[in-house]
Amino acid sequence: MEARRGENMMHLDKHHEPRTNGTLLRQLSRRPFQLNRLIEENLQLFQMYCNPNFPKPFSFSHLLLNRKYPVGPCKTFADDSGLVYPEWKTELDKEYNRLLETANREVNILDFGAIGDGKTDSTTAFQKAIGSGRVKVIVPAGTFLVKWLKLPSWTCLIGRGKGVTTIKFHPGAPKKTRLVQNAEFRYGNDHILVEGLTLDWNVERLGQAEKTSAGNNRSSCLTFAHVTYGWVKNVEAVNAGLHGFDVSSTRYHYLGDGFLAPGRSRYIWLDGITASGFGDDGITTHHSDYIFISNSYCFHPSGRAHTEGFSNSNGIEIDDGSRYVWLCNNATTGCFGGVEIKAHHNASAASHVHIYGHLSVRDNRSFNFRHIGHHKGKDANSKSANHIVAANLVSIAPVFTDLYKDSTPRSLVVSAYQNVVINGLTAIGDPDYDFKGNPVIAIQYRAKNVVLKNINISGFKNAKRIKGKDRCVLVK
Repeated sequence: MEARRGENMMHLDKHHEPRTNGTLLRQLSRRPFQLNRLIEENLQLFQMYCNPNFPKPFSFSHLLLNRKYPVGPCKTFADDSGLVYPEWKTELDKEYNRLLETANREVNILDFGAIGDGKTDSTTAFQKAIGSGRVKVIVPAGTFLVKWLKLPSWTCLIGRGKGVTTIKFHPGAPKKTRLVQNAEFRYGNDHILVEGLTLDWNVERLGQAEKTSAGNNRSSCLTFAHVTYGWVKNVEAVNAGLHGFDVSSTRYHYLGDGFLAPGRSRYIWLDGITASGFGDDGITTHHSDYIFISNSYCFHPSGRAHTEGFSNSNGIEIDDGSRYVWLCNNATTGCFGGVEIKAHHNASAASHVHIYGHLSVRDNRSFNFRHIGHHKGKDANSKSANHIVAANLVSIAPVFTDLYKDSTPRSLVVSAYQNVVINGLTAIGDPDYDFKGNPVIAIQYRAKNVVLKNINISGFKNAKRIKGKDRCVLVK
């Protein structure tokens, strides 16, 4: 990583260490901050300018699933290391200790016939080692070919580190296959840990096929669908057909705004992960609750899950029906969106999302918050696009991209969402780059109760600073 001017402004490359994100954000932010004070200030801003009585959508789906998957307000805390986290992390830490106590039988994959030569099919060896769970499976250095891996409850899959231990798709694996997934989508799994690995989806095996995904939540490097209590630590996802990491319900759900999907994942922590070359998004969430994503880095998607030139490939996407999601000290580069919080027109929007620290470098839209199909004058108001709190955001040189050729660059877009607090956005443009009269920030269409505080914009050539000032509150 280097930070200079003009053509040599900051660049993040494939060697970027995501655990340095917090330090970089503190260096780049134009405003010094104390985390606990910042958290309290955001709460006060939300109470002062936003409407806590956002109308809750009614549907039998929403009513029944809220009984099965209840959610409620959660406090936000910070520790001395700079990690901002939700209060339910305390419960997650207790369950992590339970997992380590329960999965106390340790096995080495080599003892079951696996060979890490990058040539031998080791699927059967992994099956035997994993068994029915309650086991810690150690995967040593090497490249292990598999046709799929399914992890039952109470299972730990642990390698020796990114780039040291690689699990790679066998050349004969179908496009629709997920490289690593939990074993039971219908009835669900719980207490699963994946740590210290590179997951290579081996997209090269498909040749030059136009699209690399097979639909819904298939074709990803790692999928948690209907998982309760899951951890992914220090894992790399390479060249996924669809998503690098997918936290999902059993199936994606498109029954309309206000409806929730069954089989939700809950209490998931992704930490220190990286994703590159993904066909759609690096990290994505759908119809899941209580998710924490920290110290992670997503960069340079292929976009090949979409038609060329129409690739909504985001670094981190908090998508349809996701609720109570925390992001802390993550980074993205070369994506369509750095962080996109959204929904499709025929699904409920993500809501109650908290971002504390994100570095976006040369993404097309650094921060993009929208509910598709609920934007313009003739559209219906969104029933669910509600409650985003974000602080210490840094946007470096948003640019036009071949991923989505008609999309103009922005540091921030808020569209259709209500009750949004942005407290601390540092937007630094490339002074040699023509922004072609576009706004750096756009608050547009049906956005409402949007609060902007501590906004610093500099270095943009031929750009409008903020479009839609009449739709937001600017707090000094």
